[in-house]
Amino acid sequence: MLKNEYENLAIEHRDNGVVVITINRPQVANAFNTQTGHDLKNCFSSLVEYAREYRCVVLTGAGDKAFCAGADLKERNSLSDSQWVVQHEIFERAFKAVLDCPVPVIAAVNGAAYAGGLEIMLQCDFTYASTTARFALTEVSLGIMPGGGGTQLLPRIIGERRAKELILAAKPFSAEEAYTWGLVNKLCKPEDLMTETIAVAERIAGNAPISVRTAKHSIHRGLQMDLDSGMLFEIEAYQRMVGTTDRKEGIAAFNEKRKPKFTGQ
Repeated sequence: MLKNEYENLAIEHRDNGVVVITINRPQVANAFNTQTGHDLKNCFSSLVEYAREYRCVVLTGAGDKAFCAGADLKERNSLSDSQWVVQHEIFERAFKAVLDCPVPVIAAVNGAAYAGGLEIMLQCDFTYASTTARFALTEVSLGIMPGGGGTQLLPRIIGERRAKELILAAKPFSAEEAYTWGLVNKLCKPEDLMTETIAVAERIAGNAPISVRTAKHSIHRGLQMDLDSGMLFEIEAYQRMVGTTDRKEGIAAFNEKRKPKFTGQ
């Protein structure tokens, strides 16, 4: 089980295998420093080991102003070039750990998601956001560029031309625009964001966990292939469900008109 032993993350265990992970630096708009990078990397990497214990993850930021403002530029101001490169490698591994998490990850964006904060959101499977949320990839205005997946994931979600506009102009955009473009799945009143996000997390958690994890993997991997290869990948993944206890339980529960009790076996 994940322990709340991270300096800059808060861990909340909820019923049915749902866990809420909060970036906990509200005094700096949840900007991540080197320690936060280590915390995210270690926390999400450990979810590979504990995947059977968890059924859905909600990732959010502390407070009501910011999800994550990106890298802590005050800390970065003191770094040499070589230290900057090493720090960024830590961030890269942290982002990859979120992207590769076998358990579904939902971003609950409660405020500003700028630069690396938006890129962390992009690693998640989907996003619910407050109507007050704001977004931007501002890196080119600072003499760098998105380096946490922004130039790769954003155009895959909203299209090349719009992504170029937002990245090259370092142009902020609203929650309503993010929803219209398909970057955000649902907009919520600020006071309802966590309730609605946890509700969908619990709905996911109520489904067969092997099926959920395998479907997530099939969607992600299939989109990197041509259609014929993706269809073959899906069928091979599907066949692995047939012999599971959960498949038998799901069919039995349907026929007996009761709620299934999935065990992840």
